[in-house]
Amino acid sequence: MNAPVELCSYPELDERIVIVRAGDEVDAVFVRTERFNVLIDTLGTPEQCRMALDLLDEKQEKTRPLIVVNSHMDWDHFWGNGAIAGRAPIIAHAAALDRLRNPSTQQILKDKTSDEPRFGSVEVIGPDITFSGSMALNGGDLTLELIHTPGHTPDHIAIWIPQLRICLAVDAVEYPIPEVWSRSAADLDLIRSSLQHIRDLEARLVIPAHGRTSSPSTVDANLAYFEALADRVGSLSEDRLTDRQLGSSSGFGLEDFVAIPNGMPSDTVTFYRNCHETNLGATVHARLETLKSA
Repeated sequence: MNAPVELCSYPELDERIVIVRAGDEVDAVFVRTERFNVLIDTLGTPEQCRMALDLLDEKQEKTRPLIVVNSHMDWDHFWGNGAIAGRAPIIAHAAALDRLRNPSTQQILKDKTSDEPRFGSVEVIGPDITFSGSMALNGGDLTLELIHTPGHTPDHIAIWIPQLRICLAVDAVEYPIPEVWSRSAADLDLIRSSLQHIRDLEARLVIPAHGRTSSPSTVDANLAYFEALADRVGSLSEDRLTDRQLGSSSGFGLEDFVAIPNGMPSDTVTFYRNCHETNLGATVHARLETLKSA
């Protein structure tokens, strides 16, 4: 069953920006400009995306064209593209094409469809327009700067609206923690660099796709989490670093670094514990590489 879709906002959020919330699953964002409307991400199924578009109808000027931005090719952010295809151009980073060509993309859809019939209507539809580096959408009153922020995924982009000093950080920032793409030191460097890039924007509001927050302090908290991981791992001997049970050792669990939000469902807590295991693994690999090069 699809998560219900509703329109939300945050205190101090400009009325031209609307949060499109699919239950506890993910938040997309709708931005209205003088020249066009922009939907950042299409949720997890075409049905959810259609529900969102119906709710947004009253907020859209019919004379304004719609542009869709796929922040990255994780299922909950772009599997709703089928509701958009042929109606609006879809923009994503060029690295998204590499992910779409990977056989794992279709395998993930097959696996999720076998678990949840609601994904049976999903067709993997990629972007119409891609870019490398950065790209700007000039809407007249508002500019949406699409910034490559890899680390969570290779194709991830965040959206910066300088006139409002708002960063739509999607999954580059997350509460309580983001997840690095792999356990490699290179990806760990990328996610930390992307977080630093977002912090350097000095945004008034930072809006991730998970966590229901708009506070810029989330960026600082994410950076502090990775710094604490590096400090604690840096104190270990090489024997401890190669211990496969390190994540279950005292002082190295998720709760040793961040507080679990009150009322968080148990399956969500399990998800973030798995994210932490990946982050810990990447931090360990980074430390081992440093020791080998010393």
